[in-house]
Amino acid sequence: MSGPELTVSRSVVVQMVRLAVEEVPGVLRVGRGGPAWRAWLGGTPVEVKLQSGTTDVHVTLIARPGHALPALTDQVGSAVAAAVERLLGLETGIVTVVVDGVGV
Repeated sequence: MSGPELTVSRSVVVQMVRLAVEEVPGVLRVGRGGPAWRAWLGGTPVEVKLQSGTTDVHVTLIARPGHALPALTDQVGSAVAAAVERLLGLETGIVTVVVDGVGV
């Protein structure tokens, strides 16, 4: 007999990713930059694919001014991987971070 099994829905993974990204210093918000119609056409800023035991994540964000973007994307990727693996118990596959603007 095996132990209890946990099932995590995609919406829970999306919310955990969003919270992990917003905790990273240098992230203004999760979302797309530019006019509202761009955000509407661009789709959701957090996309999660759960397949064959791995979790692939695509995050779009707005950065705060004055932060080095390569370092910021590395920190966001690490934060997302840690949240998915440590808090949800899922294996992380590919984490893609897109900085779609710098805001104030």
